[in-house]
Amino acid sequence: MLALLLLLAPACHSGTAGDSAPTARQLLGKVGHCDHPVTKKPLQTDEDAPPTVEVCAKNGAVFMKADMDVDCDGQQTEQCNSSTDCCFQNQTAFDQSDGKPLNAAKLPYIVLPEASQNWNWQHDGIGGGSAVAIIYHDKVEYAIFGDTDSPNKAGEASYAAAKGLGIDPDPRTGGAESGVTYIIFEHAIVDPIESHRAAVSLGEKLARRFINHN
Repeated sequence: MLALLLLLAPACHSGTAGDSAPTARQLLGKVGHCDHPVTKKPLQTDEDAPPTVEVCAKNGAVFMKADMDVDCDGQQTEQCNSSTDCCFQNQTAFDQSDGKPLNAAKLPYIVLPEASQNWNWQHDGIGGGSAVAIIYHDKVEYAIFGDTDSPNKAGEASYAAAKGLGIDPDPRTGGAESGVTYIIFEHAIVDPIESHRAAVSLGEKLARRFINHN
């Protein structure tokens, strides 16, 4: 909680970002090239896809450019259940503050590969509930890191994250084949993890800092 309070404290800003919400263009302008990969080898967007996704380090965050598969795991809802999603699981890697799984239909969250020798995100200051900015076309959706998948898999986010970005959220037919950028902020845990409002508040502050310091 102390770390979160420190992150929420006012910071000195330079440039033109000001106190307005950072735009997709501003954020994308900071992640054009991967100069410092943190993965030993690239990740895959799907099991049968070539390994092309690098996770790259910047000041205060890591980022990757991938697709978006729709994850419906967690609490059973009208949108997310075994009927709407053939691969539905009623659990997530990280739980809400009340011990229940996350709600994919309500909460924007992303899925990262399980920690491995290829990439252990804990070494980059990332953990369950880390604040995230997802960019697709001209939209920015703030989310949290809420679930894990195969150690080699990248590019997946919850039903609510897809919907917020204007991407078809249907876990069977939806998602985006490419063009999705994920910026995961270091040492920045949203509290409580299930609060999208808290993710937006913290995410916008960190996004402004990211723009000003990169």
